[in-house]
Amino acid sequence: MPSKAYVHGYSDREKKRLVDQATTLTDLLHRDTFFPSGSTVLEVGCGVGAQTVALARFSPDAEIIAIDISRESLAIAKKRVANEGHTNVIFQQTDIYHLPFPDAGFDHIFLCFVLEHLRKPHEALGHLKATLKRGGTITVIEGDHGSAYFHPESRPANRAIQCLIDIQAEMGGNSLIGRQLYPILSQTGFENIAVSPRMVYVDSSKPGLVEGFTKNTFIAMVEAVHDQAIEKNLIDEKTWQKGIEDLYATTTPDGTFCYTFFKGTAAKGKAKKEIL
Repeated sequence: MPSKAYVHGYSDREKKRLVDQATTLTDLLHRDTFFPSGSTVLEVGCGVGAQTVALARFSPDAEIIAIDISRESLAIAKKRVANEGHTNVIFQQTDIYHLPFPDAGFDHIFLCFVLEHLRKPHEALGHLKATLKRGGTITVIEGDHGSAYFHPESRPANRAIQCLIDIQAEMGGNSLIGRQLYPILSQTGFENIAVSPRMVYVDSSKPGLVEGFTKNTFIAMVEAVHDQAIEKNLIDEKTWQKGIEDLYATTTPDGTFCYTFFKGTAAKGKAKKEIL
């Protein structure tokens, strides 16, 4: 569900990055995501189904409708979920700003890494809120590229990361949206809001995270905007190469890497009784 265009692109490498990210972070992000038996859940911006598999596994008795704007991504997602043996997901192509669902039709809504790509996140949440039943919940997970810090420190590495932040902002997105989840949910009229930070800390004693997160998720995400960063004169080639080299240095035995995701939950308030 991109704003102007999906900043990370739709390459095979990006599809693999999404799966690596979801697989590596399943416990961190989804260990407390569970929807009751018989409930109807709308997953928004399911992409290639990287998060859908976890939703279907943790809530096997809930009915999940997963939507995305990309027909190609939906085909991949459908195949991935079927290969995992899950049968409780229905896929549908649609736009978040033009939802074909009736008001108050869902018990729960789930979004993961979606709002950061939207030009009008408040408007999108407003449309989603309309499809939620009174007392229903919404779960939103977003990253925050400004939360990345690492050892050894590197100005060129920070410059390279800033290129990704700036390019996404120019395209209408917001890669710093994680820290803004509480006010965004509050401004959209949700209640009982709770936001928790989910930090990823990586050092060489965690080889799975070194490969799955630092290299295959974060650095791959930064590397993907190389051409745009150079074309827009946001950085020179020498500084870029040094920045990427220094990011990889954080994956060595002497390096460390930290990044924070934010998970927010909220509810749609129950209808107020009229006072006679």
